[in-house]
Amino acid sequence: MRLLFLGDVVGRTGREAVARVLPQLRERLAPDFVVINGENAAHGFGITEDIHQGLIDAGADVVTLGNHAFDQREALVFIERVPNMLRPLNYPPGAPGKGVGVFTTKDGRRVLVMNIMGRVMIEPQLDDPFRAVDRELELCPLGKACDAVIIDFHAEATSEKMAFGHYVDGRASLVVGTHTHVPTADHMILKGGTAYMSDAGMCGDYDSVIGMAKEEPLQRFLRKLPIERMRPAEGEATVSGVAVETDDATGLAVKVAPLRIGGRLSEARIDFW
Repeated sequence: MRLLFLGDVVGRTGREAVARVLPQLRERLAPDFVVINGENAAHGFGITEDIHQGLIDAGADVVTLGNHAFDQREALVFIERVPNMLRPLNYPPGAPGKGVGVFTTKDGRRVLVMNIMGRVMIEPQLDDPFRAVDRELELCPLGKACDAVIIDFHAEATSEKMAFGHYVDGRASLVVGTHTHVPTADHMILKGGTAYMSDAGMCGDYDSVIGMAKEEPLQRFLRKLPIERMRPAEGEATVSGVAVETDDATGLAVKVAPLRIGGRLSEARIDFW
């Protein structure tokens, strides 16, 4: 199976880049399933229903979120009626929406998708992500109840991301980090067969401070005072992500590669599809 994951979409320029690039990737590479992290898609903070639908229309099968899941108040309501948007699984009981779902590809295969948030140097502090993932993988084991497992681990610390990847190695097709908006160079297949990457990067303008226009973050570092609300940078965006090919018999990864198209970063195109 061909799996494609795109990192955090930041603001209008990120949305426009995804809307332009993803249909081309769908046509040229024919991925079986596409997941996009959209938690920064609404002016850098959260997501709206119209923006969610725009990402789906562009070619996403599922949109995941993170610590900014509910920055837009309307997300508290519409997340209950859209089946293909996931907030972090380890929110306490009673939080709107869901953090896990089983989705069916066009050819009838089943994909388990989870959005889970770390707890090191990130707010809000949620429940234990390790225990949360155990419950779901026991209910829907890879190769038995589903054909692929994709986990978006939204976290700050690379140590926590790596520990989590090793913890579920052999039980997931892909564990990919989001949140830091910087693509890492550690895409690999772990010993148990799980594809891993500490951070997929962002779909946004890299002439910025993690997607935000440089002036306000710089003056906050220099003067420790906020002057205005941070806003997304508006230059040409790079679409960043990761692609995985799995073994149809086991659901484990056999190939993994980063994806970077457009904007300021050096291009990295999938070379095995």
